[in-house]
Amino acid sequence: MKKIQVLGTGCPKCKKLFETTREAVKEAAVEAEVTKVEDINEIMRIGVMMTPALVIDGDVKVVGRVPRSAEIRNMIS
Repeated sequence: MKKIQVLGTGCPKCKKLFETTREAVKEAAVEAEVTKVEDINEIMRIGVMMTPALVIDGDVKVVGRVPRSAEIRNMIS
């Protein structure tokens, strides 16, 4: 099972990335746990200085933008 984290403090882009990520997981039919990390200290510990960010299995994939669903599906497939 993939572990996917959406990092963001709750801004509209962060919420959009969370929704888009959940859609992409559903469309790709991949078993994944999608969580949202809003704690700024945890986000900084991961090494991200700009949100939103997408982390897949501990690897930071996207920072500062909301990728399209198809792009996220490619990352998780």
